[in-house]
Amino acid sequence: MQQPSWFRHLTLCAVVAGLLALLAVGCSLFSDKGATAPHGDMVNLVYYTIGEPDPDLELVNAKINEVLAKKIGITISYNKVGWQEYENRLNAMVSAGTPFDIAYAPEFTTYVKRGAWLRLDDYLSNTGKDMYDVIDPIFWEGVRMDDGGIYGVPTNKELAVRQQWMYPEELVSKYNLDISKYNTLESLEPLLQMIQQKEPEYLPMELDKDSHNFFALHGYEYVIDKELPLMVRSLEPAPQVVNIFETEEARQVMDTLRHYYQAGYINEDAALRESQELERGKKVFWKASSGGPLSDHSWSKDRGYRVVAHPVTTEVVTTEDVRGGVMAVSADTKYPVECIKFLNLLNTDPEVRNLFNYGIEGVHYTIDKNGQVVLIPRKDADGNPIPDALPGYTGVTYTQGNWFILKTRGGDDPEPLNKWEEFRASNARAVKSSTFGFTPDLSMMPIQIQNIKMVWQKYYPSLMTGSVDVDTELPKFNEELKQAGLDEVRAEIQKQLDAWSASKQQ
Repeated sequence: MQQPSWFRHLTLCAVVAGLLALLAVGCSLFSDKGATAPHGDMVNLVYYTIGEPDPDLELVNAKINEVLAKKIGITISYNKVGWQEYENRLNAMVSAGTPFDIAYAPEFTTYVKRGAWLRLDDYLSNTGKDMYDVIDPIFWEGVRMDDGGIYGVPTNKELAVRQQWMYPEELVSKYNLDISKYNTLESLEPLLQMIQQKEPEYLPMELDKDSHNFFALHGYEYVIDKELPLMVRSLEPAPQVVNIFETEEARQVMDTLRHYYQAGYINEDAALRESQELERGKKVFWKASSGGPLSDHSWSKDRGYRVVAHPVTTEVVTTEDVRGGVMAVSADTKYPVECIKFLNLLNTDPEVRNLFNYGIEGVHYTIDKNGQVVLIPRKDADGNPIPDALPGYTGVTYTQGNWFILKTRGGDDPEPLNKWEEFRASNARAVKSSTFGFTPDLSMMPIQIQNIKMVWQKYYPSLMTGSVDVDTELPKFNEELKQAGLDEVRAEIQKQLDAWSASKQQ
């Protein structure tokens, strides 16, 4: 039946009003499941971070807003963007000027140079003073840029992110393995060969296209990031910038990986596989990751079975480490004070921090007699627990503020009650890299940087997974890096590093 004209007009008005309301909270082309509307006249901050959107994200967002509204009179629209999409999404939003207020900030330095992030210094002595006081001073030193400014809030966690190799505890016990004996790639071969022969259901070694920083085993760190393959030795008093792929150490790594790939130890799709979180339930013997003390507890929960890990690098604090978990405020935010209020609370208030990390008590977790968090598994339509399913909500811990006010995890494999004391002890032992805090300015070389990254993307995944012949491909890689301008970039960084080192000695 045809509707009367007044009804059609009313319907059209309602549709238009609804669209305008969505736009008002930042829901344009870049909207995500989980965004919530502001509460009346209360300021609503739009927040983006990395991680797969959880089934219960909206539920947790609503609870977060209930708490934030009471404590600081602010709400947020909480958007999680998938692991493979986040960096492209953030780049698109910054480039297009899409409104948002706070974001997890990978490639932190690059975005500072683009003018994407708000300088925070003026806020850290008043509105943000509490979080400034609780976060380790070395983190603030590490995120301070060459203009003297601070443009992001670092995650207060372990200072030295060590390279660690993990193994299934079941196989370590079965074969009585002393994993502390295996600290070089070459030393792994007897283990990988044994697993291939005796445990065929296990993949001996898992790699992906981003590979692992095997060069850290030889004391190297990246000057900026791995797509610009220039490195220095972390503890060298007068560090020299080198193209890592021209070094003997890199050749040794690639030759070993090639041998392992041809032997069938490495997954055949390694050069094509996207970097990802640990795949739950997948049977892998050797896997590398980065983390601090007791990381094997969280990796076990992610993997779905108990793993043990052994750190293979020393406790050295690098600039890359402390800039790996930064939350930044958009330079274009209309609510800078409110953003700082939110970040200050997230880093100082245990209720808020645990809510972001674990979800809602009674829904996503319970508290045991030791005061530890025990996760509640997801249930099916009949109320039965879903085997191996993660909770309906999981925070990405390293992206969201102060760890030292988090509750520890209990359950079948509880974390030590003194977990945070162990982290503090590790932080006290950590030694700063000789280039800690150095940030090269390459704004005058954008074409070279872009060309170098294109060459890197062409060769790195296959060379660093053993997928191609090193004798054939490595010379091509280095020649094309030279043609792209790597030598000029290396010389410029060395000049700036020498000047920076001289200024530190004055």
